[in-house]
Amino acid sequence: MKKLRDSFSYAIRGIAYCITSQQNLRIHIAAIIAVVALGFWLKVTNGEWYAILLCCAMVLTAEMINTAIEKLCDVVHPAPHPKIKIIKDVAAGAVLVTAIAAAICGGIIFFPKLCQLL
Repeated sequence: MKKLRDSFSYAIRGIAYCITSQQNLRIHIAAIIAVVALGFWLKVTNGEWYAILLCCAMVLTAEMINTAIEKLCDVVHPAPHPKIKIIKDVAAGAVLVTAIAAAICGGIIFFPKLCQLL
């Protein structure tokens, strides 16, 4: 039981670290709060909530993995290095791809509902 409790403790510390140290993660969280509020206001369906939840989780996960990769690269090679730059750029690109996909999903869900209001 202690191992399980420790595992959750480590994970919560990792999440807290990312929230307190990563501006982009905080921006994503602010966007998620806005999306959830919009979802309640527009009364999205259960299926749409599942898609929204999955997209939000994917974006936050990608951002946290990017942070882990960046920190690992900084430990492995603290000085600037062209190959480390590529690794960091690719990880950041993965976050961007995920965020764009989430935004497209949000557009598919929210755009028709917003058009109905006009």
